[in-house]
Amino acid sequence: SVVNQTYPEVELIVVDDHSPDPVEPFLTDISLDDLAHADIVRHKENRGGNAARRTGIERSRGEFVAFLDDDDYWDPTLVERVVSVFQESGPYVGVVMAGTRIVDEDGEELGKVVPDAAGEVTEGILRGTVRAGSFSRFTVHRGVIDATGPPDERLPSWQDLEWHIRLSTRCEYASLREPVVTRRVTSHDQITDDFEAKRDVSYPLLLEKHCPLAAEFGRETERRFVATLTLTLGFSALRNGYYATAVRTFGRAIRYDPLVPKAYLYLLLALGGPFTYKPARGLRRKLQASIG
Repeated sequence: SVVNQTYPEVELIVVDDHSPDPVEPFLTDISLDDLAHADIVRHKENRGGNAARRTGIERSRGEFVAFLDDDDYWDPTLVERVVSVFQESGPYVGVVMAGTRIVDEDGEELGKVVPDAAGEVTEGILRGTVRAGSFSRFTVHRGVIDATGPPDERLPSWQDLEWHIRLSTRCEYASLREPVVTRRVTSHDQITDDFEAKRDVSYPLLLEKHCPLAAEFGRETERRFVATLTLTLGFSALRNGYYATAVRTFGRAIRYDPLVPKAYLYLLLALGGPFTYKPARGLRRKLQASIG
């Protein structure tokens, strides 16, 4: 999907984070001749998603940097349209979010995500009212990356959220609302499913790094940031079958901020364990498919 872009000056950096089967042989049947620049890099050991992204940033040359996780793909016009948004939005815009189709591993559409990020969005990201899109859904101006620094390699999860918080302090955001990214939700283990890593590493690290920033917007924003992050941690516990832990975590989110309505719904689902959560999850997937 990168080779098929309509934009004339596209470079492709493929970073193989020491996968069991080297990626390069799978690319031999794809012609890279029409690209402005192509490079394939294999890490000598597995270093994690953000280390792979940092390698890609360092190897790339372009003015704009976009990311594409291996489960996802782009519409052929994505780069062309994103560059147009940058050009039309003015010098303060450093990140462009893109609309996304969500499909299952069979390609069946489950729903769409339409971004609405515009202007200064730091407080909205901290409060959870502006959705921080996954890496395949946004493009960053290189100057903003230079000012912000690369994604934090210490994080095993919530990697996109943490970087969005930092990026947003350096620039304004704009959105391309049309679904030009397709994100595949597969059955294999994904970063979003690793509850223990969230609980033990990512959760305390994000609180340490960004509670002071949230406090700059006021006590209410700080409480909402902690509550929203705790709510997301609880949902990860619920999705992985840690029902008692999910109940405690949702209760903690409510204590941080009683005005987060989703916390009460998730608490009810967790109290019923698999008897309430699994049917609700199946219904949610069907509803997403019907409105897609």
